[in-house]
Amino acid sequence: MMGCRKCMGVSGAIFLVLGLLFLLVDLGIWDFWGIQWWSAVLIVLGIGKLAMKTCPDCMAIATGKKK
Repeated sequence: MMGCRKCMGVSGAIFLVLGLLFLLVDLGIWDFWGIQWWSAVLIVLGIGKLAMKTCPDCMAIATGKKK
């Protein structure tokens, strides 16, 4: 998952929050609606890819063109 600095930061923050939520599930502190971790990861990856598709900076990186 390669993108611009902004998109990579947002994706990292989302993965951190997701990881903390599943840590709470593992510790038995919170029941996370019965969602499996791989389903949540696939949803986050899908959202990230869709967001990067509309980001002009990410598109410039993907095509190799400079702004």
